[in-house]
Formats: sequence, structure tokens, C-alpha cells
Amino acid sequence: IAAIALGIYQRGVSGILHAAPVHSPRASAPAPSPVADDGTVLVAHAVDGDTIVLEGGETVRYLGIDTPETVDPRKKVQCFGPEASKANHALVDGKRVRLVADVEDRDKYHRILRYVYLQDGTFVNLELARQGFAPAYSYPPNVAHAEEFRIAARDARTAKRGLWAGCAGVRTDRGEDEYQRFLRSAKRKAPKS
Repeated sequence: IAAIALGIYQRGVSGILHAAPVHSPRASAPAPSPVADDGTVLVAHAVDGDTIVLEGGETVRYLGIDTPETVDPRKKVQCFGPEASKANHALVDGKRVRLVADVEDRDKYHRILRYVYLQDGTFVNLELARQGFAPAYSYPPNVAHAEEFRIAARDARTAKRGLWAGCAGVRTDRGEDEYQRFLRSAKRKAPKS
């Protein structure tokens, strides 16, 4: 029996969450997060360096970065993962954030995909890359801020901030090859002037 659950849809470019009834293949979906008058939602807690849980239980995966793993049961804790997780907790736990969508709404794990901003305007995803807690992770078609993330990760690596100071073998942009293919394809499809 298919359960009726509350789904999430985005309104306009903002990607702010609003509740709408939908049919869900999952037996129990989290309740939607209440949206404040200013368009923000409350972060219940960070899961790791690039994932948060909102009040109501929805999980949000940050776009554009990929911090080292700390909670994936299939993988060992990766170099600088605990530090990235701690930094994310410090940035967002118990705070109201604005969520902004790109092209895709959810990933294959059913997590909401968003750019996350604090009320003071801090771009959380980018701040984690700047501080050296995450390489860029370009995952087309969600590439609205790909160049910003690439530059921030490259600058952090050059300055040997965060994971770049002691973790060997980390790429500046995990999705670089796919991102370059995406750019070439977009260029071929663009009208000639």
C-alpha cells in the first residue's frame, strides 16, 4: 500500500521548501520543515561535513562540495572528516538557513540538494571549501556555483588550509572530468553568433 506523505516542492528560483501532499514510495517520509516568514528553515543538526537534517527530519546534501566521509558505514573515516564535520556543526547547528536549489531537487538517496546560506549571508557550502574542509564537487547539471567552488578549493590547497595541509591524494574537484564534459556539451549546443 502506497503511503500518502508530505512531499517537498520548490517555489521559484529560491528553492524554499513548502509542503504539498504527494504519493511517496517510502512508508514514512519526514515532515516538512516549517518555513519562517523570512524564508528560512531551522537546522536540527549537521550529520557530517556536507549534510544536515532540518527541523521536521528532512535531510539536505550540500551542492558543490564533498567533505571527507565520517558516517558512511561502507567507508572508513577519511582524513580530515571529523574536522569537517565539526566545522559544519559549528556553522549551522540550531541556526536558521536559506536553501537555494539548482537543477536537480534530490539525489539518489532522496536527500534534498541545496546551496545553504546563513541569515547573515554566509554561503555555507563555499565557506567550507574556502576554509579547506572540502574539495569542490562539480556534479552536472548542478553547476551554478562550480567555478566559485573550484577557485575556493584551489586557493585553500595552495595555502595548505584544512585537509590540504595533511591529506594526500585529494583532488581539488572530484567531479572535474564530468564537469568539463558538461561544459563542452553546453558550448556545442549554444547558438553560434
